[in-house]
Amino acid sequence: MARLRIMQQFARWHIWLGWLVGFPILMWTVTGLYMAARPIEEVRGDQLRAERSVIDPAAVSFPSTLGEPIREARLVSLPSGPVWVITSAQGSVWRYSADGSAALPPVVKDEAGRIADTAYAGKAAREAVTYFPPGEAPNDARSKAAVWQATYADGTHVYIDDATGEVLALRTPQWRLYDVMWGLHIMDLQTRENAHHPILIIFAALSVFGAMLGCTLLFRRRKARVKA
Repeated sequence: MARLRIMQQFARWHIWLGWLVGFPILMWTVTGLYMAARPIEEVRGDQLRAERSVIDPAAVSFPSTLGEPIREARLVSLPSGPVWVITSAQGSVWRYSADGSAALPPVVKDEAGRIADTAYAGKAAREAVTYFPPGEAPNDARSKAAVWQATYADGTHVYIDDATGEVLALRTPQWRLYDVMWGLHIMDLQTRENAHHPILIIFAALSVFGAMLGCTLLFRRRKARVKA
C-alpha cells in the first residue's frame, strides 16, 4: 500500500508538472523543429554574400606615425581599396589608408551604400541607407557601435561599421525569423545570446524531473498490466 501511495503521489506531481512545463516543452519542440528544418546556409544568406576582393601586398604599408600603443591592426578590403583598422590600447578604433599615409574619417552615407552594394550579391535594388548612433542599432546588427543599415527590396539588411567601414552582418528575412525562434528557444528575447539564465535552467530542470516521473509511472503501469 505504501508503494501504491507513493506512485499515486508521483502521478499527481507528474500532472501538475505537465501543466507547468507543457508550454515551454511545446515551444522548445516547435522552435527546434523550425531551426532544424531550415538549411543554415540559406538562413545566413550565404548565396547573397559577394566574395571579398584580393589585396595586393605590394600596395600595403603599415602606418608609421600612430602616436599611441595599439592592441590590434587588421587589413580590410573596402570598395575604395584596402584600409588598416587600428584598435588602440584604450579600445578606440579608427582606420588608416592601406599605404599608411593618413587616417581616414568615419564612413559617410554614400560610402556606406557602396560598401553594402559590394558585399551584397543579390539582384534586389537598394532602397535606403540609415544611420544608427551608438547603442541604437537594431538587434540583428549585434553591435553597440554606430552603424549604417542598407536595406534592399528583398528584405535583406547589410550593416556597416561607421568607424571602420567593415561589413558587420548580412541579415535576410529568414535570418530574422530564425533569430526570433532562437530567442524563444533559449527564453531570451532581449539579447538572444544568453542561454545561461535562471528561467531556462529552472524550466529545463522541471521538465527533466517531469519526464523522469513519467518514465517511472509508465514502467509501474506496464508491470501492473503484466501481473493482471
